[in-house]
Amino acid sequence: MAACSFRRSIASQLSKVLDLPPENLIKSISAVPVSKKRHVADFQLSIASVTEDSSSDCLAQDLHLQAQKLAERLKCDAVVREISAGPGTVNFTINRELLAKTVLQQVLKDGSQYGVKSELFSTVPRQKAVIEFSSPNIAKKFHVGHLRSTIVGNFIANLKVALGHEVIRINYLGDWGMQFGLLGVGFQHFGNKEKLKSSPLQHLFEVYVQINKAAQDENTKKLAQDFFRKLEEHDEQTLSLWKQFRDFSIEEYSRIYKRLGVHFDEYSGESFYHENSQEILKTLEDKGLLQKTIKGTGIVDLSEKKDLSSFSTVMRSDGTSLYITRDLAAAIDRMHKHSCDAMIYVTDKSQSNHFQHLFQILKLMGYDWAERCQHVSFGLVQGMKTRRGEVIFLEDVLNEVRSRMLQNMASAKTTKEVEDPMETAEKVGLAALIIQDFRGLLSSDYQFSWDRALQSRGDTGVFLQYTHARLYSLEQMHGNEQLTDINVACLQEPDAISVLQHLLRYDEVLYRSSQDLQPKHIVSYLLTLSHLAAVAHKTLPVKGSAPELAQARLCLFQAARLVLASGMKLLGITPVTQM
Repeated sequence: MAACSFRRSIASQLSKVLDLPPENLIKSISAVPVSKKRHVADFQLSIASVTEDSSSDCLAQDLHLQAQKLAERLKCDAVVREISAGPGTVNFTINRELLAKTVLQQVLKDGSQYGVKSELFSTVPRQKAVIEFSSPNIAKKFHVGHLRSTIVGNFIANLKVALGHEVIRINYLGDWGMQFGLLGVGFQHFGNKEKLKSSPLQHLFEVYVQINKAAQDENTKKLAQDFFRKLEEHDEQTLSLWKQFRDFSIEEYSRIYKRLGVHFDEYSGESFYHENSQEILKTLEDKGLLQKTIKGTGIVDLSEKKDLSSFSTVMRSDGTSLYITRDLAAAIDRMHKHSCDAMIYVTDKSQSNHFQHLFQILKLMGYDWAERCQHVSFGLVQGMKTRRGEVIFLEDVLNEVRSRMLQNMASAKTTKEVEDPMETAEKVGLAALIIQDFRGLLSSDYQFSWDRALQSRGDTGVFLQYTHARLYSLEQMHGNEQLTDINVACLQEPDAISVLQHLLRYDEVLYRSSQDLQPKHIVSYLLTLSHLAAVAHKTLPVKGSAPELAQARLCLFQAARLVLASGMKLLGITPVTQM
């Protein structure tokens, strides 16, 4: 990594002066974010992170003074051409020719591995993670929360794989429980085998809505209970109908996931665990953790003082399992099967309590690995409507974003004839959805807006795709010959330097996202990269420049495009080459 060699060089000089091992200093030296307003140095060392008395009573002016003293003791060398003190920082400016040469060589050499190979990750152990995400309910609508879970889980999986971890992607379907009693009875009344085959999700949802209206009737309730009991008892006819619901639904989901560019290693579901959950209840009882209430339900006391101020219900009064009981069984089974280092659940924040309870019960049962389980929660999306009204199916969202994008592309003056407008509209539209979703903290709720998401200028996925396509066509136009022996030292204009400085920071941004699993760091990095590249594209023409300069600029734009494409792919976006 380019940034690594510079950090290392700065650290080795600092280590002599501060008498600290260079290893301890590397993480305190960070690339400086590019600023529109002023020229900035390339790296800075935060004084607070290396002083002994890092207590808060160390005043700002003391830190400034320490920074000045330290800056005076350091010397410029072949790598660093300028050292200055800022408020609590020492700033380092790298030799300009070396900066251009090192960064561009590294990006072109590492390609999609750029940033990932950084020594910032050298101390991070390679791990195996199970990630459960998406997890829709069969027969209920696939709502926008499932869309969030799908794209967030996919991002976390992509990032971990890029960083060399092993990932198992699991889709845990809501495919069991009382709702299937209702659905089964509903299908016997209103079902249609042909419709079930051709559009299972739509049909099962319609059946579910119809039978729900009738469900107030005691007789229907009783039929539903009978149907579910037969399911639990493995009655062949009932099971075969249930299996059709499940298989056809998975088939349709797979097709939609394909459009999203998402795949799963495993489709699991609550149905896998309804039997194990009885064993779980037995284990809880044997360990003395299961208590019965007056109503006959089974609970586990989670309170500190054992005063039931916090508890979790794990069994119905008729002895059947609940959602959490099946989740306990699933967690134990997965750990047994995959023996992983981390288990990540991606769901909306309304389930935070559920997962807190889940992890607490696992711990009480004596499973120490509960410490390595994590719930990545996200906020709610408000106001996502299609032209047909409220979103019921994910497919409606995908069709809507594609058709709106097609319309925008058709009315844009700049659009050349695109080879496959449908596919391009799909990829650009998906980028728009993902970027609008990932711009803030995952835990925040946000108001969805089609117009805002699909703007071609501004901080949108459309703008990222547009920038990528423009940079790509620039390469095509100037014959993308292998760029070798280029004199990149001529890239000295401020707009070129800004792009180079920004490319330096990529590994730090990846590192931050890998620590807190928030995509927003990468999103804002890529948006800035696109803005910087757009400015440079205007002020640093390739066409009509002297061959040496044209080559160097082409090299700069290619590096920007490669990093843009890598970052987009991590977020789950397929970069387009024309639009």
